[in-house]
Amino acid sequence: MALEAPDDSSRAENGSSAPDERRRRAGLDDRVILRAAGEIADREGLERLSLARLAERLGVRPPSLYNHIAGLDGVRRGLALEGARALAGRLARAAVGKPGPDGVRAIGMAYRAYAREHPGLYAALQRAPAPDDAAMIAAAADIIAILRAALAPWRLDEVAQVHAIRALRSLAHGFVSLEAAGGFGMPYDLEESYDYALELFIRGLPGGGGLTTSVSA
Repeated sequence: MALEAPDDSSRAENGSSAPDERRRRAGLDDRVILRAAGEIADREGLERLSLARLAERLGVRPPSLYNHIAGLDGVRRGLALEGARALAGRLARAAVGKPGPDGVRAIGMAYRAYAREHPGLYAALQRAPAPDDAAMIAAAADIIAILRAALAPWRLDEVAQVHAIRALRSLAHGFVSLEAAGGFGMPYDLEESYDYALELFIRGLPGGGGLTTSVSA
């Protein structure tokens, strides 16, 4: 049994009249859409992001979004680019004036802080860039360049440097992913655990020396 359609006064009361929606559509652009998508992803989870949810958040109908974005995949790609650029900026600011071990520690802390503050954007940037996506490739290269600069004092050759960068990324990503999933159930301080993990990485680099923290079996 079909429901009766609401009359014009009902639509006005619900804030969904045609003039209102036209005004909201007129205010749409890529930045507005991506900002709303990022807020949904950060607060509700990237997996909850859909065009229907995004349109609801913006107060328009889903077809209105297609004038500005290439579907949900386009939104996710935009979030990945935004996340990669923001993370690169955060890492670069953290590492300024901190060579060697201090720089690695600062980068590790900034990486974790960004992932915790923007879990949705962080999840989005994990996608590998398409071979022809120059902007995403450049953003990813910026992050790698920051890590290379932090590791430069160790004078690693190219192969060793790539291995070290992968190890540092794996350490940071693995820790924040387990933390976000509630994977650390033992009653020990997570800050100390993360500090210790970074210290293990640093001391494991050539010439890193011995550990500064004792470990009980």
